[in-house]
Amino acid sequence: MHAFPIPVVALGPGSQQEDDTLDYLPMPHEMRTYQSPILPVPEDMGERADIRIWLGQLLQAVQDWHATRNTVSLDMSGLAEAKRQLIDQVLGEGEVSAQVVGENGTLTIQESVFAGVWRVCGQDSEGHAFADRVEVGDVPVAVRRARDCGLPGPVFSPPGPGVANAPALLAEIAEQVARPTSSAHVINLSLLPFTPEDGAWMDQCLGRGQVTLLSRGYGNCRITATGVARVWWVQYFNSQDVLILNTIEVADVPEVACAAAEDLEDSADRLAEVLEWIG
Repeated sequence: MHAFPIPVVALGPGSQQEDDTLDYLPMPHEMRTYQSPILPVPEDMGERADIRIWLGQLLQAVQDWHATRNTVSLDMSGLAEAKRQLIDQVLGEGEVSAQVVGENGTLTIQESVFAGVWRVCGQDSEGHAFADRVEVGDVPVAVRRARDCGLPGPVFSPPGPGVANAPALLAEIAEQVARPTSSAHVINLSLLPFTPEDGAWMDQCLGRGQVTLLSRGYGNCRITATGVARVWWVQYFNSQDVLILNTIEVADVPEVACAAAEDLEDSADRLAEVLEWIG
């Protein structure tokens, strides 16, 4: 008689030894929500009629965006430093930040507390400013333009030891990039057997692009443009900085980085309240 290959154990309540504690994946415990900017007192704005006019133009740009869906840019380079600082104080800092590296230098982008209103500053390699503006739109122009700056497809190289599923995934990415469609295609790497060697090889074949974004909401979402046009590496981390979702997204811009139309409507209402408070 052959030995039974699977140990026989008793079944039913009380028959199994239980651990004293359960080990769960740490979940996010903090969520960023709208924080009202620290506004200057109206008396400080009394002699700053030009700033009130500028904020009124900003409000009009946010309201107009709903009709045209075209990004509007408001130049700040002609304002005195004290006035720019006062406007930056009113705008505050929102959830999304970005960096775009180009031939002229580096653009640093910060969403304000008014979703869809973006503070854009640029410096060249010598530290000279070449951009100082506020943009209104679902996503900054530089981020949207960078989507087309990459290669038309992945650069395949011989896979090394330990690379298992990445070649098939790279073929899927190449197929999606070749399709002229605006709909997003998401590959959830967290649900697949995906070794560190797979990740390193895919990173090598895709390369790195010009844009990195960070969306701080329920945990962090880190978005990196690859060297292939319209291909983004999107990773979600909880508040303990543990990777909880790892994806490749083929899209114009990942949706998580864009302000929704409803967000801009809300921003228009909040800006109107700020102007009413300032008087």
